[in-house]
Amino acid sequence: MKKRIFVLLIAATLYNIKPVLAQSGAYETTIDGVKVIVQPSGNDIVEIQTVIKGGVQNYPATKQGIEAIAMNALTECGTLKHDKNSFKNQLDKVSANVYSGTYKDYSVLRMNCIKTDFETVWPLYVEALKEPAFDAKEFARVKQDQINGLKDADSRPDVAINNYANQVAFANRDYAKNPSGTVDIMQTFTPDEVKAYYKSVFVKSHLTIVIVADLSKEEIETKVRGLLAGVKPGSPFQLKKSFFRVYKNQFASQPRELATNYVVGITSGPLPGTPDYNAFQVAMRIFYDRHFLDVRTNNGLSYAPGAQFSNGSTSFAKFSVSTTQPDKYIAVFDKLVAKIKSDGFTADEVKNMKTTYLTSFYYKQETNSAQASSIVSNEVIHDNWKRSLTLADDVKKLTPGEVNDAFRKYIGNIVWVYQGDTKKVNPLLYTNGTMGADNPVSH
Repeated sequence: MKKRIFVLLIAATLYNIKPVLAQSGAYETTIDGVKVIVQPSGNDIVEIQTVIKGGVQNYPATKQGIEAIAMNALTECGTLKHDKNSFKNQLDKVSANVYSGTYKDYSVLRMNCIKTDFETVWPLYVEALKEPAFDAKEFARVKQDQINGLKDADSRPDVAINNYANQVAFANRDYAKNPSGTVDIMQTFTPDEVKAYYKSVFVKSHLTIVIVADLSKEEIETKVRGLLAGVKPGSPFQLKKSFFRVYKNQFASQPRELATNYVVGITSGPLPGTPDYNAFQVAMRIFYDRHFLDVRTNNGLSYAPGAQFSNGSTSFAKFSVSTTQPDKYIAVFDKLVAKIKSDGFTADEVKNMKTTYLTSFYYKQETNSAQASSIVSNEVIHDNWKRSLTLADDVKKLTPGEVNDAFRKYIGNIVWVYQGDTKKVNPLLYTNGTMGADNPVSH
């Protein structure tokens, strides 16, 4: 009961508090040609994230997964000074973490430790970035682990349908590429090839460094200058942003022997930095609730129907469902969207979702790692890390009209994909539905 009361108090007072980040003196600086963003933390944890921008834009479709295995190898293949076990043992002694992540638009190597252990962990972190060993034996192990992971992912219907949806919707575009790669491509990679690729992207023009910690400016400058010493400038790089436009409803299917059938739809979303962006985020969260209520509660068509706004250099809205009645689902979906386009979301729905959205945002900013990740994504995707500071005020200003206009503008023609029993689905219901008739973006 106490926890529930606390949550209610947070929601009730949210509009009267200032963002934690806005009070803390975050700043940016440039060190040896690389942007460094610093967020004082007010605690004894040091979180540092070195970002390599570009993601799937950095390599052709024939090399999908090369950045993922390169980033994984930084910590899993040891360094020129420490083999893998020695490297990890050094971190374990002080309960520190150095680990990577690879996404559509960027990759990141993170370090997290207690401030008193910073002098121990920092040299290991620099080694991983600048002196990775790409040891052949360890590389073979890492590669096999990633191949096993890809096979496992393909055996999971919810992962397989999303990969298939990306391939169909974004055909001949960068977002069709899977950052994790494919089994066939992963099998071809060699240590030398991956090492050469890593050297090509670990250059100053691709880098941004985010620090969430209470470290002095002098110490930060000294440490970062040491990290960047000897790193090549690289060719100028700018992450390309592209608008995803669906000109007409599409449907593609793959037969699969599954216990149920899987459907995913993808359509347009506003580009980062555009006036519709925040409004569309709120609209899609309200639509998630409406979609869930209609599909699961009112019609019993799916256990976990989904609807989300996937934001990146190519933004899009996505709808998903697993169901034994795919034709009934599309009828419910079309009717729901038509009603929202006609009547709009209510003022109370918009007000309540703004509160819920911001409550969720603040909960997710409780750790140094979460704050750093928020800064990273806003800097890479929006070219504006300060959006982490202004988001609360920006969302509070949204009106029901802006939220409804954004939904009507972008939810139109849809690329639908289906996996399961193809005898149970009528493609015409998906291609000839009610979507798109009044969508100015999709025509």
